[in-house]
Amino acid sequence: MDSGGREVTVRRQKIKKNRVKVRLIIFLILAAALLAAAVWAEALCPYDPYAQDMSAALQPPGPAHLLGTDRYGRDMLSRVLIGARSSIFSALLLAGITGMLGTAAGVACGYFGGAADMVIMRISDICLAFPSLVFAMGIAAVLNGGMKGAVIALAAVGWPKYARLARSQTLTVKNSDYIAAARLSGSSALQIIFLHILPNTGGPILVTAALDIGTMMMELAGLSFLGLGAQPPAAEWGSMMSGGRSMLQTSPWVVLSPGLAIFVSVALFNLLGDAFRDWMDPKGPGGHG
Repeated sequence: MDSGGREVTVRRQKIKKNRVKVRLIIFLILAAALLAAAVWAEALCPYDPYAQDMSAALQPPGPAHLLGTDRYGRDMLSRVLIGARSSIFSALLLAGITGMLGTAAGVACGYFGGAADMVIMRISDICLAFPSLVFAMGIAAVLNGGMKGAVIALAAVGWPKYARLARSQTLTVKNSDYIAAARLSGSSALQIIFLHILPNTGGPILVTAALDIGTMMMELAGLSFLGLGAQPPAAEWGSMMSGGRSMLQTSPWVVLSPGLAIFVSVALFNLLGDAFRDWMDPKGPGGHG
């Protein structure tokens, strides 16, 4: 390729890299705005989200209640805003717990090997053999529901994916020259893991976690919809949809309001995860890996 062709190729790569960076920044700002709305939900609520007013029950969206009211006269906008706190932060907590547990198990299996590796990987095979949501429903039912039980149930079925990914990444790098040099320098196993293995294998794990946030939000809402997550009168989007599903034809705003909140939040986190994956891809325009 002549110098002119190389310049055109480099210019195109820079343009693509800048586009990925701009897209990532935009979605980061939008995600930060969503999180800020969840944190300061109480200040943003125009009404008390739990105050009942039967005289205002099932009012359609209007100037007084922008998203209408539910069967108990509670303002839907206030309940959607306050529900963002449990719905979004529970999903983020679940992503953090699942990612850390799975990564710790996978790195330990990949680095140390042995009988523990075989046992943990066989347990992960068993977990992956069941449909994840069905398995989570069974665990949540045993734990008697509740948001805490739903998070524990989904974490119990979600860690194998991270464990397998972390194990494969660890096996790839543990025999590298820089790991051998670290051993010769007297570094302990924990030092090697935290200073060398995790920094060089964490990219794909972080991308997977970012892409999973939207899925975990949907799964938490699904368990709450089935009565195995947040319990009434708690304002949680899945539980709110479950409580209003019988009024979908007569008062659709009761179901559509939390449903739209779930759609927007899941779409935003999925787009953010896609942008983060493109930015982290060493072969892509972002060039970070």
